[in-house]
Amino acid sequence: MLHLDLHCHSTASDGTCTPEELVFRAKKNSAIMLAITDHDEIKGIVPAKKAAKECGIKLISGVEISVTWNNYTYHVVGLQINENDQKLIKRLHDNRSGRIERAQQIGEKFDKLGIHGAFDGAMKFVTNPELISRKHFGRFLFETGRSSSIGEAFRYYLKTDGPCYVKHEWASLKNAINWIHDAGGVAIVAHPGRYRVSERELNAFLDEFKQLGGTGIEVVTGSHASSQYTQYAKIANYYGFLASVGSDFHSPDESLYDVGLLPELPHNVKPIWLNWL
Repeated sequence: MLHLDLHCHSTASDGTCTPEELVFRAKKNSAIMLAITDHDEIKGIVPAKKAAKECGIKLISGVEISVTWNNYTYHVVGLQINENDQKLIKRLHDNRSGRIERAQQIGEKFDKLGIHGAFDGAMKFVTNPELISRKHFGRFLFETGRSSSIGEAFRYYLKTDGPCYVKHEWASLKNAINWIHDAGGVAIVAHPGRYRVSERELNAFLDEFKQLGGTGIEVVTGSHASSQYTQYAKIANYYGFLASVGSDFHSPDESLYDVGLLPELPHNVKPIWLNWL
């Protein structure tokens, strides 16, 4: 069994491990390949590549782009991108702009519920001010005892229809895929089983993703139950998508799987990484 991980987050976005720490953690777990895929940010790739060279892991340059499609937020992972592509750097900067204002509005909603200091509390967990996210609010709620876990914080306050959710307009699906292609990469749908949409809506999204040149879909991921692996393997084969794996690791205390320690892909799919080994 090959140990690899093509979706994880560092302190360059909302992870708690530095890019170097992620690489060394993957090495400890016997991983042979790792992709750093921070949210709308790629500055963690250079230090990760240096660490990967030192310890003998193949580092894949990646990013996770936030997308608005049909008034809902999806995530598209770009793999094998050129992290020095200046157009991509500018486009990602533009996509993450407005997060501070959104976070302040989330803080105001918490204030109205009687949970004061949420914005400042979330900011204490932020390592990149441009990328404050709902996860940082979840960490604040957990630390202060207002929720028993970050997952509970999302279920009660921060999910799409939660009382403290604030909508934000991200990149279009077409733009996100074009940005990835322009930077030399391939586009992958992140954790398709996590989206709270109907089967019909997800199929419509995947139809358009395929038509726009999308390459793959995550089949095994920390956001999927084991029973879903077969389901998304079938979807991958139906669309002709290559299959990817990713822990979506953010923190040792928050993630289902450690970096590089994921279950094996179903044998009836074609892995995205076959030509990268």
